[in-house]
Amino acid sequence: MKAREGDLVETIEGNIFDVKGLVHPLDRVIAFIRFTPDLNGERRRGETRYRKVYALHERYELLRRTFPQYLVFDPAFSQWLCEVPTDIVKQHYEPSAYLSQLRRKGIHDELEKQALELAQLLHAESGVGWGALGISGSLLVGLHTSKSDIDLIVYGSQNCRRVYNTLRSLVRSKTSGLKSYKKRDLERLFDFRSKDTMMGFEDFVRTESRKLLQGDFHERDYFIRCVKAWDEMPETYGAVQYKPVGEARVRATVIGDSEMIFTPCIYRIDGVQVLEGNNSNSIREIASFRGRFCEQARNGEEVIASGMVESVKKGASEYFRLLLGNKPSDFMILAR
Repeated sequence: MKAREGDLVETIEGNIFDVKGLVHPLDRVIAFIRFTPDLNGERRRGETRYRKVYALHERYELLRRTFPQYLVFDPAFSQWLCEVPTDIVKQHYEPSAYLSQLRRKGIHDELEKQALELAQLLHAESGVGWGALGISGSLLVGLHTSKSDIDLIVYGSQNCRRVYNTLRSLVRSKTSGLKSYKKRDLERLFDFRSKDTMMGFEDFVRTESRKLLQGDFHERDYFIRCVKAWDEMPETYGAVQYKPVGEARVRATVIGDSEMIFTPCIYRIDGVQVLEGNNSNSIREIASFRGRFCEQARNGEEVIASGMVESVKKGASEYFRLLLGNKPSDFMILAR
Protein backbone atom coordinates (compact mmCIF):
# COMPACT_ATOMS: atom_id res chain seq x y z
CA MET A 1 0.00 0.00 0.00
CA LYS A 2 1.37 3.41 -1.00
CA ALA A 3 0.42 5.79 1.79
CA ARG A 4 1.89 9.21 2.55
CA GLU A 5 1.67 12.25 4.79
CA GLY A 6 -1.89 13.58 4.90
CA ASP A 7 -3.55 10.25 4.05
CA LEU A 8 -5.72 8.47 6.62
CA VAL A 9 -6.24 4.73 7.02
CA GLU A 10 -9.09 2.90 8.73
CA THR A 11 -8.61 -0.55 10.25
CA ILE A 12 -11.07 -3.43 10.37
CA GLU A 13 -11.96 -2.60 13.99
CA GLY A 14 -12.83 0.99 13.05
CA ASN A 15 -9.83 2.97 14.30
CA ILE A 16 -8.69 5.78 12.00
CA PHE A 17 -5.01 6.76 11.79
CA ASP A 18 -3.26 9.69 10.11
CA VAL A 19 -0.21 8.71 8.09
CA LYS A 20 3.18 10.27 8.88
CA GLY A 21 5.90 10.84 6.29
CA LEU A 22 6.53 9.01 3.03
CA VAL A 23 8.90 6.24 4.18
CA HIS A 24 7.22 3.09 5.52
CA PRO A 25 7.97 -0.60 6.01
CA LEU A 26 6.80 -2.86 3.19
CA ASP A 27 3.89 -4.40 5.12
CA ARG A 28 3.05 -1.61 7.59
CA VAL A 29 2.20 2.10 7.59
CA ILE A 30 3.63 4.50 10.16
CA ALA A 31 0.57 6.39 11.37
CA PHE A 32 -0.89 7.79 14.61
CA ILE A 33 -4.37 7.07 15.87
CA ARG A 34 -6.71 10.02 15.30
CA PHE A 35 -10.28 8.76 15.76
CA THR A 36 -11.46 5.77 17.74
CA PRO A 37 -15.00 4.35 18.13
CA ASP A 38 -16.43 5.47 21.46
CA LEU A 39 -20.05 5.23 22.67
CA ASN A 40 -19.59 8.62 24.36
CA GLY A 41 -17.76 10.23 21.45
CA GLU A 42 -18.80 13.68 20.25
CA ARG A 43 -18.50 12.84 16.53
CA ARG A 44 -20.74 10.58 14.55
CA ARG A 45 -20.59 8.84 11.20
CA GLY A 46 -23.65 6.77 10.41
CA GLU A 47 -24.56 4.86 13.54
CA THR A 48 -21.05 4.93 15.03
CA ARG A 49 -19.78 7.52 17.50
CA TYR A 50 -16.09 8.45 17.52
CA ARG A 51 -13.73 10.26 19.84
CA LYS A 52 -10.94 12.40 18.42
CA VAL A 53 -7.57 12.03 20.12
CA TYR A 54 -5.55 15.24 19.95
CA ALA A 55 -2.24 15.34 21.83
CA LEU A 56 0.52 12.95 20.80
CA HIS A 57 1.09 11.68 24.34
CA GLU A 58 -2.65 10.91 24.60
CA ARG A 59 -2.45 8.88 21.41
CA TYR A 60 0.45 6.83 22.75
CA GLU A 61 -1.36 6.32 26.05
CA LEU A 62 -4.52 5.11 24.25
CA LEU A 63 -2.44 2.66 22.21
CA ARG A 64 -0.55 1.35 25.23
CA ARG A 65 -3.76 0.89 27.19
CA THR A 66 -6.16 -0.38 24.51
CA PHE A 67 -4.38 -1.22 21.26
CA PRO A 68 -0.81 -2.30 22.15
CA GLN A 69 -0.59 -4.39 18.98
CA TYR A 70 0.05 -1.19 17.00
CA LEU A 71 3.12 -0.21 19.01
CA VAL A 72 6.12 -1.68 17.23
CA PHE A 73 9.84 -1.29 17.81
CA ASP A 74 10.99 -0.19 14.37
CA PRO A 75 14.56 -1.29 13.53
CA ALA A 76 15.11 1.47 10.96
CA PHE A 77 14.17 4.24 13.41
CA SER A 78 15.36 2.43 16.58
CA GLN A 79 12.30 3.46 18.56
CA TRP A 80 8.74 2.44 19.36
CA LEU A 81 6.33 3.73 16.72
CA CYS A 82 2.67 3.32 15.90
CA GLU A 83 2.50 1.12 12.80
CA VAL A 84 -0.60 -0.28 11.11
CA PRO A 85 -0.27 -3.62 9.26
CA THR A 86 -1.50 -3.14 5.70
CA ASP A 87 -3.47 -6.40 5.75
CA ILE A 88 -5.92 -5.03 8.33
CA VAL A 89 -6.55 -1.71 6.57
CA LYS A 90 -10.21 -1.58 5.60
CA GLN A 91 -10.03 1.74 3.78
CA HIS A 92 -7.29 4.05 2.59
CA TYR A 93 -8.41 7.70 2.38
CA GLU A 94 -6.46 9.84 -0.12
CA PRO A 95 -6.85 13.66 -0.07
CA SER A 96 -6.47 14.17 -3.84
CA ALA A 97 -9.11 11.51 -4.61
CA TYR A 98 -11.49 13.09 -2.09
CA LEU A 99 -11.08 16.56 -3.60
CA SER A 100 -11.79 15.12 -7.05
CA GLN A 101 -14.90 13.43 -5.67
CA LEU A 102 -16.04 16.64 -3.98
CA ARG A 103 -15.71 18.58 -7.23
CA ARG A 104 -17.93 16.01 -8.98
CA LYS A 105 -20.59 15.30 -6.38
CA GLY A 106 -21.32 18.81 -5.18
CA ILE A 107 -21.51 20.36 -1.72
CA HIS A 108 -23.39 19.10 1.32
CA ASP A 109 -22.34 21.44 4.12
CA GLU A 110 -20.50 24.69 4.86
CA LEU A 111 -17.11 23.12 5.59
CA GLU A 112 -17.11 21.26 2.27
CA LYS A 113 -18.10 24.49 0.52
CA GLN A 114 -15.29 26.52 2.10
CA ALA A 115 -12.66 23.79 1.63
CA LEU A 116 -13.53 23.57 -2.06
CA GLU A 117 -13.51 27.37 -2.39
CA LEU A 118 -10.01 27.56 -0.90
CA ALA A 119 -8.77 24.79 -3.19
CA GLN A 120 -10.30 26.58 -6.18
CA LEU A 121 -8.66 29.85 -5.16
CA LEU A 122 -5.19 28.28 -4.85
CA HIS A 123 -5.67 26.38 -8.13
CA ALA A 124 -6.70 29.52 -10.02
CA GLU A 125 -4.16 31.93 -8.53
CA SER A 126 -1.09 29.66 -8.43
CA GLY A 127 -1.75 27.74 -11.65
CA VAL A 128 -1.06 24.33 -10.07
CA GLY A 129 -3.07 21.43 -11.47
CA TRP A 130 -5.98 19.87 -9.61
CA GLY A 131 -3.97 16.67 -9.17
CA ALA A 132 -1.49 18.57 -6.99
CA LEU A 133 -4.15 19.45 -4.40
CA GLY A 134 -6.10 17.49 -1.81
CA ILE A 135 -8.32 17.82 1.25
CA SER A 136 -7.30 16.03 4.44
CA GLY A 137 -8.31 16.10 8.11
CA SER A 138 -11.66 15.15 9.62
CA LEU A 139 -13.51 16.15 6.43
CA LEU A 140 -11.68 13.43 4.50
CA VAL A 141 -13.24 10.70 6.68
CA GLY A 142 -16.64 12.31 7.26
CA LEU A 143 -16.02 13.07 10.95
CA HIS A 144 -15.95 16.86 10.80
CA THR A 145 -18.04 19.26 12.83
CA SER A 146 -19.32 22.75 12.05
CA LYS A 147 -16.19 24.14 13.76
CA SER A 148 -13.61 21.93 12.06
CA ASP A 149 -10.61 23.43 10.26
CA ILE A 150 -9.88 23.31 6.55
CA ASP A 151 -6.91 20.98 5.98
CA LEU A 152 -5.46 21.21 2.49
CA ILE A 153 -2.55 19.29 0.95
CA VAL A 154 -0.24 20.38 -1.86
CA TYR A 155 1.92 17.73 -3.57
CA GLY A 156 5.29 18.22 -5.28
CA SER A 157 8.08 20.66 -4.43
CA GLN A 158 7.51 22.99 -7.36
CA ASN A 159 3.75 23.09 -6.77
CA CYS A 160 4.27 23.72 -3.06
CA ARG A 161 6.56 26.67 -3.71
CA ARG A 162 4.13 28.16 -6.23
CA VAL A 163 1.26 27.88 -3.77
CA TYR A 164 3.40 29.31 -0.96
CA ASN A 165 4.35 32.36 -3.02
CA THR A 166 0.71 32.77 -4.03
CA LEU A 167 -0.35 32.69 -0.38
CA ARG A 168 1.94 35.64 0.31
CA SER A 169 0.03 37.73 -2.24
CA LEU A 170 -3.40 36.46 -1.24
CA VAL A 171 -2.90 37.24 2.45
CA ARG A 172 -1.99 40.83 1.52
CA SER A 173 -5.08 41.14 -0.65
CA LYS A 174 -8.27 42.54 0.88
CA THR A 175 -10.56 40.49 -1.35
CA SER A 176 -9.19 36.93 -1.15
CA GLY A 177 -10.80 36.06 2.20
CA LEU A 178 -7.42 34.83 3.48
CA LYS A 179 -5.95 36.44 6.59
CA SER A 180 -2.95 35.73 8.75
CA TYR A 181 -3.64 35.13 12.43
CA LYS A 182 -4.16 38.17 14.64
CA LYS A 183 -3.37 38.31 18.34
CA ARG A 184 -6.76 36.99 19.48
CA ASP A 185 -6.44 34.07 17.05
CA LEU A 186 -2.96 33.33 18.35
CA GLU A 187 -4.21 33.38 21.95
CA ARG A 188 -6.75 30.71 21.03
CA LEU A 189 -4.17 28.70 19.08
CA PHE A 190 -1.70 28.98 21.96
CA ASP A 191 -4.25 27.57 24.42
CA PHE A 192 -4.70 24.56 22.14
CA ARG A 193 -1.05 24.00 21.17
CA SER A 194 0.46 24.55 24.62
CA LYS A 195 -1.09 21.27 25.80
CA ASP A 196 1.22 19.47 23.38
CA THR A 197 4.10 21.88 22.69
CA MET A 198 5.30 24.01 25.57
CA MET A 199 6.64 27.53 25.01
CA GLY A 200 5.98 31.04 26.27
CA PHE A 201 3.24 33.10 24.64
CA GLU A 202 5.61 35.87 23.53
CA ASP A 203 7.89 33.36 21.77
CA PHE A 204 4.84 31.67 20.27
CA VAL A 205 3.57 34.93 18.77
CA ARG A 206 6.98 35.81 17.31
CA THR A 207 7.08 32.63 15.24
CA GLU A 208 3.40 31.95 14.50
CA SER A 209 2.32 35.46 13.49
CA ARG A 210 4.36 35.41 10.27
CA LYS A 211 3.32 31.99 8.97
CA LEU A 212 1.46 31.66 5.68
CA LEU A 213 0.51 27.96 5.76
CA GLN A 214 -1.98 28.63 8.54
CA GLY A 215 -4.54 31.35 9.05
CA ASP A 216 -8.14 32.33 8.55
CA PHE A 217 -10.28 31.85 5.43
CA HIS A 218 -13.68 33.55 5.68
CA GLU A 219 -13.62 33.20 9.48
CA ARG A 220 -12.55 29.55 9.47
CA ASP A 221 -9.11 28.22 10.42
CA TYR A 222 -7.07 26.63 7.67
CA PHE A 223 -3.81 24.70 7.55
CA ILE A 224 -1.98 23.84 4.33
CA ARG A 225 0.44 20.92 4.34
CA CYS A 226 3.18 20.75 1.71
CA VAL A 227 4.23 17.20 0.80
CA LYS A 228 6.90 16.10 -1.64
CA ALA A 229 5.99 13.96 -4.63
CA TRP A 230 6.83 10.25 -4.61
CA ASP A 231 9.62 10.67 -7.18
CA GLU A 232 11.25 13.33 -4.99
CA MET A 233 11.87 10.86 -2.16
CA PRO A 234 15.07 8.94 -2.98
CA GLU A 235 15.13 7.34 0.47
CA THR A 236 13.67 3.85 0.83
CA TYR A 237 12.75 2.24 4.13
CA GLY A 238 15.83 0.85 5.87
CA ALA A 239 18.37 2.52 3.56
CA VAL A 240 18.97 5.13 6.27
CA GLN A 241 19.30 4.10 9.91
CA TYR A 242 18.10 6.48 12.63
CA LYS A 243 19.06 6.00 16.27
CA PRO A 244 18.11 8.17 19.28
CA VAL A 245 21.19 9.06 21.32
CA GLY A 246 19.74 11.40 23.95
CA GLU A 247 18.10 14.78 24.25
CA ALA A 248 19.47 18.28 23.91
CA ARG A 249 18.68 21.97 23.94
CA VAL A 250 20.77 23.88 21.41
CA ARG A 251 21.39 27.35 20.07
CA ALA A 252 22.23 27.55 16.37
CA THR A 253 21.99 29.64 13.20
CA VAL A 254 19.77 28.50 10.33
CA ILE A 255 21.79 28.26 7.10
CA GLY A 256 19.30 26.26 5.00
CA ASP A 257 15.54 26.91 5.07
CA SER A 258 14.58 25.49 1.66
CA GLU A 259 12.73 22.58 3.34
CA MET A 260 10.89 24.67 5.95
CA ILE A 261 7.50 24.53 4.25
CA PHE A 262 7.37 20.75 3.87
CA THR A 263 6.10 18.05 6.19
CA PRO A 264 8.45 16.64 7.32
CA CYS A 265 10.39 19.92 7.59
CA ILE A 266 14.17 20.30 7.82
CA TYR A 267 16.38 23.24 8.80
CA ARG A 268 20.13 23.02 8.13
CA ILE A 269 22.03 24.68 10.97
CA ASP A 270 25.54 25.85 11.84
CA GLY A 271 27.36 27.31 14.84
CA VAL A 272 25.65 24.84 17.16
CA GLN A 273 26.03 25.45 20.89
CA VAL A 274 24.70 22.68 23.12
CA LEU A 275 23.05 24.42 26.06
CA GLU A 276 21.88 21.27 27.79
CA GLY A 277 21.93 17.49 27.29
CA ASN A 278 23.73 15.42 24.66
CA ASN A 279 26.96 17.25 23.88
CA SER A 280 27.21 16.48 20.17
CA ASN A 281 28.61 19.44 18.25
CA SER A 282 28.05 17.67 14.92
CA ILE A 283 24.28 18.29 14.86
CA ARG A 284 23.68 19.41 11.28
CA GLU A 285 19.93 19.89 11.13
CA ILE A 286 16.66 20.30 12.98
CA ALA A 287 13.80 18.16 11.66
CA SER A 288 10.17 17.43 12.51
CA PHE A 289 7.31 15.32 11.18
CA ARG A 290 4.79 17.72 12.73
CA GLY A 291 3.29 20.54 10.68
CA ARG A 292 3.40 22.97 13.59
CA PHE A 293 7.19 23.25 13.18
CA CYS A 294 6.99 24.39 9.54
CA GLU A 295 8.01 28.02 8.80
CA GLN A 296 9.59 28.25 12.23
CA ALA A 297 12.78 30.06 11.15
CA ARG A 298 14.54 31.44 8.10
CA ASN A 299 18.10 31.72 6.81
CA GLY A 300 20.38 33.79 9.03
CA GLU A 301 18.11 33.60 12.07
CA GLU A 302 19.36 32.27 15.36
CA VAL A 303 17.16 29.73 17.10
CA ILE A 304 16.95 27.81 20.35
CA ALA A 305 15.50 24.33 20.04
CA SER A 306 14.95 21.33 22.28
CA GLY A 307 14.30 17.76 21.18
CA MET A 308 15.72 14.29 20.63
CA VAL A 309 19.19 13.90 19.16
CA GLU A 310 19.34 11.23 16.46
CA SER A 311 22.24 9.57 14.71
CA VAL A 312 21.57 9.40 10.97
CA LYS A 313 23.58 6.72 9.14
CA LYS A 314 23.65 5.99 5.44
CA GLY A 315 26.36 3.59 4.42
CA ALA A 316 29.66 4.78 5.89
CA SER A 317 28.48 8.37 6.50
CA GLU A 318 26.94 9.55 9.77
CA TYR A 319 25.68 12.84 11.13
CA PHE A 320 23.33 13.98 13.90
CA ARG A 321 20.05 15.83 13.84
CA LEU A 322 17.67 17.27 16.42
CA LEU A 323 14.18 15.78 15.99
CA LEU A 324 11.23 17.80 17.32
CA GLY A 325 7.70 16.76 18.15
CA ASN A 326 7.95 13.55 20.16
CA LYS A 327 7.42 15.23 23.54
CA PRO A 328 5.49 18.30 24.79
CA SER A 329 8.81 19.75 25.98
CA ASP A 330 10.12 19.93 22.37
CA PHE A 331 10.25 23.44 20.94
CA MET A 332 11.97 25.74 18.47
CA ILE A 333 11.94 29.50 18.99
CA LEU A 334 13.78 32.52 17.65
CA ALA A 335 16.69 33.49 19.92
CA ARG A 336 16.43 36.94 21.43
